[in-house]
Amino acid sequence: MAKKLQYGMVGGGPGSFIGGAHRKAIAISGKAALVAGCFSSKMEKSLKTAEELDIAPERTYCDFKEMAKAEAGKLDFVVIATPNNTHYACSKAFLEAGINVMCEKPLCFEIAEAEELVALAKEKDLFFGVMYGYTGNAMAKFAKELIAEGKIGKIVDVIAEYAQEWLIDQLDESTSRTAQMSVWRTDPKVSGISNCVGDIGTHIENTVAYITGLHPVRVAAKVDYFGHPLDLNANILVELSNGATGNFWCSQVATSYRNGLAVRVFGDKGMIEWHEEDCEYLTFCAKGEAPQKMARNCGYVYGRAAEVARIPSGHPEGFYESFANIYDSFCGAIAKKKAGEPLTEADLDFQKAEDGLAGVKYLHAVIDSGKNDSAWREV
Repeated sequence: MAKKLQYGMVGGGPGSFIGGAHRKAIAISGKAALVAGCFSSKMEKSLKTAEELDIAPERTYCDFKEMAKAEAGKLDFVVIATPNNTHYACSKAFLEAGINVMCEKPLCFEIAEAEELVALAKEKDLFFGVMYGYTGNAMAKFAKELIAEGKIGKIVDVIAEYAQEWLIDQLDESTSRTAQMSVWRTDPKVSGISNCVGDIGTHIENTVAYITGLHPVRVAAKVDYFGHPLDLNANILVELSNGATGNFWCSQVATSYRNGLAVRVFGDKGMIEWHEEDCEYLTFCAKGEAPQKMARNCGYVYGRAAEVARIPSGHPEGFYESFANIYDSFCGAIAKKKAGEPLTEADLDFQKAEDGLAGVKYLHAVIDSGKNDSAWREV
């Protein structure tokens, strides 16, 4: 049996959802073991998490820079599961220490920072993944496969949205703004120039790019702040790299929506539609024919979508499994590289620093457009 990779984590301490999601996904993948961590900037909290995860105290830290130096040559990769404002510094520290990185999105605050990280990963010949988790879903991969095969023809329009309601109370003028703004995602010092577009809007850009191969080249955006420092809602007109138009909507004040990521791709020969909340299914309709609702891991599903399916159809897979599929590729690529084996396209089926850079550029263009009367901005 091949020896498991050794990984560390920055962030993911007490109360963290996303850190736990990464750990669970890697456990599902089964290709790496957690051996070190800087789970909090407070040593007491970091040690508490380390004890729960059976990690030795001597490999537990409260300073990520100290961890990067101490773990150089020991870790195969590190997972960065911290708030946005630390992504750049954490990533840079571990890349400089020669350690492969998997970082939460958005990659960082500034375009120049993202470009620096891309260049540094290339210079050090390291893998740098950015966790856009929905690209790991089997039926998102099947959508990508069908579009690449030309099943819907030339893409002429893309309608995509990501709607949530979790900040709806921020529209209530009677509620204390100080209390409302306590969530770190709505704090400019921690979240950066954007809340809604940065948090969920970048998922739209990335998922559309992954499925279609098309990237925004310019945007015109109406961004809504409702009196707050950061955005809560945005409607974005997008020109894609093949000349097609896209309409992207993201909102965290959309009553009744929980995690409504949906992508509809229209071509001159048909259409494809995928919803993250109903992620086991993909709707495909060829021009002039009845729509087909395709289910994961059935006989007609093939390619990467079939390869990553973990359990029989009818037993739902979801969020953790999507992350796990990404870690299968990421860890597999590291292991093959260590063994001197050639890498396949499937090995590299994870979002990279370049995709993170694209997300940062998109985010800046959208916010800039929104602050300039929805003027077109190049991405």
